[in-house]
Amino acid sequence: MEAAIEQGLIFALLALGVFLTYRILNFADLTVDGSFTTGGGTAAILMYNGVDPYLGTLAGLAAGAAAGLITGLLHTKLRIDPLLASILTMIGLYSINLRIMRGPNVGLNMRDGQVIETIFTPLKQAKLMASWQTVAILAAVALAFTAAIIWFLATNFGLATQATGDNPQMAVAGGISTDWTKIVTLMISNGLVGLSGAIYAQFQGFADVQMGIGLILVGLASVIVGNAILGTRYMALAVLGVVVGSVVYRLILSYAIAWEIAAAGDMKLISALLVVVALVISQNETIRGWVGKISASKSPEAPEPLTAPELSAQPAEGPTPLDPSSAKGA
Repeated sequence: MEAAIEQGLIFALLALGVFLTYRILNFADLTVDGSFTTGGGTAAILMYNGVDPYLGTLAGLAAGAAAGLITGLLHTKLRIDPLLASILTMIGLYSINLRIMRGPNVGLNMRDGQVIETIFTPLKQAKLMASWQTVAILAAVALAFTAAIIWFLATNFGLATQATGDNPQMAVAGGISTDWTKIVTLMISNGLVGLSGAIYAQFQGFADVQMGIGLILVGLASVIVGNAILGTRYMALAVLGVVVGSVVYRLILSYAIAWEIAAAGDMKLISALLVVVALVISQNETIRGWVGKISASKSPEAPEPLTAPELSAQPAEGPTPLDPSSAKGA
């Protein structure tokens, strides 16, 4: 179970990036499938050549942000449809990733008899992988980025981004540069995705050119499941729900395979089914009505209205009026 939670926390960074585009910016961004590999491949090839693992991880973040920048420029400057712009970037990144890694994959175990240093090397040497200590470290990282996203969305630029996603025309009328908000948010989103790819490549011990295929479904499933658990009424809970949803999603897959409900090759199918079920539940008026009735039944009952005799027996508000006889005597 610890290994599944570790993977869920790593993919939580990807899910946070998807949350920014899917929920906040209302932008259908498929760049994720390519930028995840770009981040992982960039970090892997740098560490393979002896670069410090933390610098390599940051380079993976920067590479993912560059992929988001390309999508943003295609959409805002060349006026290409958001979905098509992200697909074009994703397709182009496949060839770019092959050039970055100088082949279809890069191993991160040994080179010339020397152990390749990664951010997980100290944990592996201490035999703490798949342990609660590693879970705590990854949880701290995920929560730190969650807090950063919550802070970002509360800033003036974050509010402008939300306005851009809600109503672009009104945002422009209010003096907001929607092109700028889209570009920056896409860069932040894919930067998080690239960071997730860089960490995951080190976690599994290699980077592969196909490691990002279908991960947009993982991000969407995490966002939808998390929002179904913690709701979307408060922004902080909505963002935190993404992390919770990523862990829950990974646990569901882990137990489905462990209990032989599905094979390892069925993970993509399970992901698609989870997204479909979550979307149907969230959009079904009947189910939402049941949830509303359950919530209403749990709320404290309103007091019964007072009858006329009870109302007359209630003390009047304000100062007690003077007796006319006492007023004359005065």
